[in-house]
Amino acid sequence: MNVDQVRIFGRRLAGVSWRLARHEWTLAALAALLLAVVLTWPTLRDPASTIPQDTGDPTLQAWQVAWGGHALLTNPFQVWHSNTFYPEPYTYAYSDTLLGYAPFGMIGDGPVAAVVRYNLLYLLTHALALFGAYALARQVGAGRAGAAVAGVSFAYAPWKLAQAGHLHVLSIGGIALALAMLARGHGWSLRHGHRPDRVRPGWVVAGWAVAAWQVTLGFGIGLPFAYALGVLCLGSAVTYGVVWRRRRARPAVPRRLLLADLAGGIGFAGVTLAMAAPYFEVVARNPSGRRTVAQIEMFSPPWRGFVTAPPESWLWGERHEAARATLGFPGEMTLLPGVVLLSLAMAGIFFSVWRLRHRLMLAGAALVSMALAAGTTFGGDGNPGYVTLVEHAPGWDGVRTPGRLVLWTTLLLGLLAAGALTVREPASRAARDPQPAPGSTGEQPAEPGAEAELAVGPGAQPALRPAASAVPVEAEREAQAALRPAGSTVPAASAAKVESAVSAGSAVPGSRPLRRRRNRRGRCCGRRRGPGRRPSRRPPGSRPRSGTVSGGGWPGWRWWCRWCWSCWRGSTAPRTCRCRSNRPRCAG
Repeated sequence: MNVDQVRIFGRRLAGVSWRLARHEWTLAALAALLLAVVLTWPTLRDPASTIPQDTGDPTLQAWQVAWGGHALLTNPFQVWHSNTFYPEPYTYAYSDTLLGYAPFGMIGDGPVAAVVRYNLLYLLTHALALFGAYALARQVGAGRAGAAVAGVSFAYAPWKLAQAGHLHVLSIGGIALALAMLARGHGWSLRHGHRPDRVRPGWVVAGWAVAAWQVTLGFGIGLPFAYALGVLCLGSAVTYGVVWRRRRARPAVPRRLLLADLAGGIGFAGVTLAMAAPYFEVVARNPSGRRTVAQIEMFSPPWRGFVTAPPESWLWGERHEAARATLGFPGEMTLLPGVVLLSLAMAGIFFSVWRLRHRLMLAGAALVSMALAAGTTFGGDGNPGYVTLVEHAPGWDGVRTPGRLVLWTTLLLGLLAAGALTVREPASRAARDPQPAPGSTGEQPAEPGAEAELAVGPGAQPALRPAASAVPVEAEREAQAALRPAGSTVPAASAAKVESAVSAGSAVPGSRPLRRRRNRRGRCCGRRRGPGRRPSRRPPGSRPRSGTVSGGGWPGWRWWCRWCWSCWRGSTAPRTCRCRSNRPRCAG
């Protein structure tokens, strides 16, 4: 490479680096890291000799990360048979393992390295939670301010202060990030619905991979996440079947997207079953490991626990001291998502950029998550509720702390708040109306072969001819005289008015604006002939576009445009067709 080529390569590399550095996701990741350093201080002030909250569970989890790395380096097939309670097998599955953090355990050796690793992971979990919730809110259609509120509330909710010693509870960023990736891969958002042109199978595979990694961090958080993904998949399948039944035609699904979902779903299921097998073995060897309803009742929070802050909260800690005194186990029963978050979410139910049905769905899901987080206190005995899952759903009898499901309440409330803080952007005129051709007056150009006529319209200023096609006045007069019936005369005064109006480009007195003859009432739209059937007539050589029954349209719409095959819900069509040809309203 000569000097010029090296210079050109350097300029291109600098341009790509600059664009990458100022990208929204780069800035969001850096902001999440910086905020994590500030809000978890003094974690990084002395990471080799301090540890968050206490020396109980944090030191246990620091050993778990170290053992995972040691097992992967020495004997990966013996990872579940740890050096604790030797020679008992499967002792690594006596608690949530944090196996997904095992690669960090490969770095360093000894207790000091274990403490440093734990402090770094403690910092990164908060940053990932903020970034994941921000990405999810942005994907579903929220603005930057609303997404920031959703991210901060999900990462630094007051209830998480009481869980500072439980790294597996704080590690929830993969949940939001996986949902964001899956939604992006399927081209779906709350604000814009499903957009097939934005389907990205690569993002789908990445979303399933992140979801599988989240499960490896522990079943206390991963089990409800796996069930939530199962519910979403079941809902998608039911929706697909309903659409198929209503259209009487199978909706088209991109082959690559289907393969990505199948591969990702099978991989996720395989990882989940592989993680669950040791726990089932532990329960089979130690039947006392199953959680009873009496044990779950000890950790089930009352309803006032959802508005009570832990003592670590600098704003509400002292103010809620009397309320905490009435709780049986304050560490698992102080579940305040945030006063500001609750206020914004309440406002988001009434004023939001989301559609009403989406707001009601988010609010309903938040209430369901609260009911499950209440454990046995919901309905008096928790049945139906959390106790129902414990008695009938596999795996739930191993989770004794239902209050940790408040993380789903926090995430859903954050999405509601993001909708309230997102400004509804009005559709621009350029998006509503077609762009005028260069040199034209802004009116729709007449199609070839369409005749023009004058239509009554007070104050209308039609463009009688394109600016580029100038016709001599004398030739036009001779043509009009040839087409005029014999014996008919035009008053000189009227002819002078018309000629002056045409030359000035203004409306002709007593005239109507031009309209294409084929766009008259009753010609452009027609009533649907039946479910899944096409209109009886369409222009020669035209073909259906996407948005029709045969191309992936929505069933149950009664009016169709016979020129572009657009359709609308209801008994009448709008004044403007989707093909931007200003079709008139259809009567009936």
